[in-house]
Amino acid sequence: MPEVSATKKPSGAKDATVRVSTTDPEARVMKMGDGGFRPAVNVQFGTTTDKARVIVGVDVINRGSDAGQSTPMIDQVEQRTGVRPAEVLIDGGYAQHEAIDQAAERQVPPYAPVPKPRKGETRDPHVPRDGDSKAVAAWRQRMGTDEAKEIYKQRAATAETVNADAKEHRGLDSMPVRGLEKAFGVACLFALTYDILRLITLGG
Repeated sequence: MPEVSATKKPSGAKDATVRVSTTDPEARVMKMGDGGFRPAVNVQFGTTTDKARVIVGVDVINRGSDAGQSTPMIDQVEQRTGVRPAEVLIDGGYAQHEAIDQAAERQVPPYAPVPKPRKGETRDPHVPRDGDSKAVAAWRQRMGTDEAKEIYKQRAATAETVNADAKEHRGLDSMPVRGLEKAFGVACLFALTYDILRLITLGG
């Protein structure tokens, strides 16, 4: 309860009532794909975009937002494989300026959609803005090129297929266990099974 209370206060949420699940205290209420809100955990996978299309990073957090999660995943992939990613393809939920700066520090160019202009704005979203860091300015300009748009298309054909397989065919749309540690174990077992199946498919 104190941990949840500490996160509720600074958020300024209208509903400041603190609630904790009695069956899974580490879960947090998150918005689901069907529009509802339920206690859940957020499973993260790092996937290669080459022909192998294997999972090389796994994490489980209890925050509904993906903000700040690209940096630890980049570090984890390098630690697990011994190879730093040449680039990282992430969706808009990961593309905070701080994360882009951190990716640049690791010499890993991020590819992520630039936020669309607000209604009435005429400014080109790919033009650097006042206050942008060097890395953020470079990201804006990069995502305005045809080359970057083609590269980013790889994400839908790789990461999204892994997510779909996990939910539709492996039961990860509903965790059979409670607690972050056990949920992490389930996610790792899925990743191991998935990678073995990919190895068999590729004739390895």
